[in-house]
Amino acid sequence: MTERKLKIIFGLLSVGLLTTLLIKLTNVPGGMILSGLFLGGMMIVGIIIGCLILSGLLRLIFKKTSFLTILAITTTISFLAFHCQLYSPTLTIIVPNGYKGEINLVLSNADENMLTVDSNGIGYLTEWTFNKTYSRPIVKQVDGKDLDKNLVGFNPSTFFGTSIGGGNSIKSLSFEIVPDSLIGQKQYYSSDWTKYVNRKLVLLKELEKGIESNEATVETITKEE
Repeated sequence: MTERKLKIIFGLLSVGLLTTLLIKLTNVPGGMILSGLFLGGMMIVGIIIGCLILSGLLRLIFKKTSFLTILAITTTISFLAFHCQLYSPTLTIIVPNGYKGEINLVLSNADENMLTVDSNGIGYLTEWTFNKTYSRPIVKQVDGKDLDKNLVGFNPSTFFGTSIGGGNSIKSLSFEIVPDSLIGQKQYYSSDWTKYVNRKLVLLKELEKGIESNEATVETITKEE
């Protein structure tokens, strides 16, 4: 394959990956008052600067290859890696028929996700899924009814909330399912869901210690890798 073809192929791949990254970042949760798009945009600028420097160094080694070809290849690889870092699985959650209230997906030591929640709205996530998930889930009742219109996220920019606490506290990703009469209105359900959690499934950072007492306080999820 000629260098010209390499430049065109990787150039198109690089531009395509950059475009899809910017689209994806509009749905990525941010941190504090900064949006995911702003934080991700800063990361992209850093990636581009890093690729410019790396391409300049590689040009000294591969003298027969043009700087633009090397830059197209390095940015393609870097943008693809960033895409992988931003990946979020879309969870399909099954709830009891007629369920209304808060859903809590607990950080667990299980090998597989348990997404059919119980009558208290509790399910369980593997550590990898808990750390990677931020996208809006698909939620259905046992009878198959789609509840998408009844879902209310934590705030306009972040769908999931997360309970906070120490390494051995019960942590969860949460959102609400509201009645048809309250669609789009957050209800701040205040039941102590933690007392219904299966303690044997809670992921403990320090195995020699028990579960720490924690209150189901919620904060914005910030995904910083």
